[in-house]
Amino acid sequence: MCGILGIFSHKPVAQELYDGLIHLQHRGQDAAGILTYDERFHLKKGLGLVRDVFDEHNMQRLVGNCGIGHVRYPTAGTTISVENAQPMTLFAPYGIAMVHNGDLTNYKELKKQLEKNGNCYCNSTSDLELIMHIFAKEMYKQDDNGHDFFEKICHAVDTVFERCKGAYSVIGNIAGKGMIAFRDPHGIRPMVCGIRGNKDGTTDYIFSSENTMYYPLGFKFCGNVQPGEVIYINELGEMQSRVLRKEMFTPCIFEYIYLARPDSMINNVSVYKSRLRMGQNLAKKWLHEHPNIKPDIVVPVPFSSNTSALSFAHEIGVRYSEGIYKNAYVGRTFMMPGQEKRKKSILQKLSPQEVEISGKDVLLLDDSIVRGNTSKEIVRLVRNAGAKKVFFVTVCPPIRYPDFYGIDIPTRSELIATGKTVEEIREFIDADILMYQDIEDLVEAVTRKGQHNIDRPSMPYLDGWYVAGDIDEEKIRELEKSKEHSKRC
Repeated sequence: MCGILGIFSHKPVAQELYDGLIHLQHRGQDAAGILTYDERFHLKKGLGLVRDVFDEHNMQRLVGNCGIGHVRYPTAGTTISVENAQPMTLFAPYGIAMVHNGDLTNYKELKKQLEKNGNCYCNSTSDLELIMHIFAKEMYKQDDNGHDFFEKICHAVDTVFERCKGAYSVIGNIAGKGMIAFRDPHGIRPMVCGIRGNKDGTTDYIFSSENTMYYPLGFKFCGNVQPGEVIYINELGEMQSRVLRKEMFTPCIFEYIYLARPDSMINNVSVYKSRLRMGQNLAKKWLHEHPNIKPDIVVPVPFSSNTSALSFAHEIGVRYSEGIYKNAYVGRTFMMPGQEKRKKSILQKLSPQEVEISGKDVLLLDDSIVRGNTSKEIVRLVRNAGAKKVFFVTVCPPIRYPDFYGIDIPTRSELIATGKTVEEIREFIDADILMYQDIEDLVEAVTRKGQHNIDRPSMPYLDGWYVAGDIDEEKIRELEKSKEHSKRC
């Protein structure tokens, strides 16, 4: 999971890219980068948060009215290096720079093919490098065919769609030509777009993983880059677009559960509204399964669970309480590589409000249970604060399978729901009651309203169905082995 951003403007764009990446910081905290174009590429990237990578000196070097930005969280094990930070560049043909969000499931095979044919040398372990080489090679092959530039782009992107399996949203700059954006034919990873009118009649464009920065930057939200669509903004600011391949539209449901900020609109569905509905549906299940058990307070595990906990509490007629305080200056534990680092982070970032918890039956609502260790620590935290009983509910159904489409959901051996029953998980985390959301209720919460055109959400980590048809048991074992190897490295 990463955050990507591209802005085509009629004024210097570096500061707006910086501000936009701040609004996407929740999507990646390991590396950040910005590239701008003004007769040549100007690039700065590094490890750490956006505020740590950029300063006044290197921001002044990022000149130009067109640029792309990236915040990174690695999904292939724990590899963190400047070589894997984005944006990435190639200098033939034209000069191409790109950022992306997603994972290729055929990375290993593609890399072997490209290197065997002598077509590329890979200086990183990033999927984006392969996408760029395939795109650039096809652009070069089209140079003498007489097509206009947009037709060449369409051909190159269609070749990417044909050869690259998995999930990816991509934004790029082509030197002297303009900006492109495209999204895999299933639309698994998000990409939205917006426009901003200028007083002189010109129009600025923005593409991003989420629309969280549109209001402060003055852009109007226009919707999504469609699955299988490519958009091209030439140097004059003229837009062309085409849907090259139309498959079943299956956006990732974990964006709504956890990844996205609640004020985002993704695939024409409000993340905030969907989380309210998740809490509502989960509360109805609680009332059906435990009609005679009423907690004293409903406490979210902050912050991604706050919205669902609010509607859950309202539905069952119990007071909502922020009984756990979160230190906002510690990173998201789900996204932290290494179990010891996650456990240490829990103690650093969460502290109980004893005056709210002591002597009460507390219902904790969390977005998901992955390995179970975080949930266990949180239950212990609340019990130590004096809770009489601790009930634990989660808006996400049991996570039983790994994800290979851009989320760092680990191998099956690490997933607590793969090898344990709900009762065994309850005993492990030491809760008095444990209740999961049903898959049907989760899907209903996301797809109930909105002009979304979603055929069905992608959720292989819940149901084992990998939409692109690129994953079988043999492939799962191969990719799990790769994840384990990268963790050892």
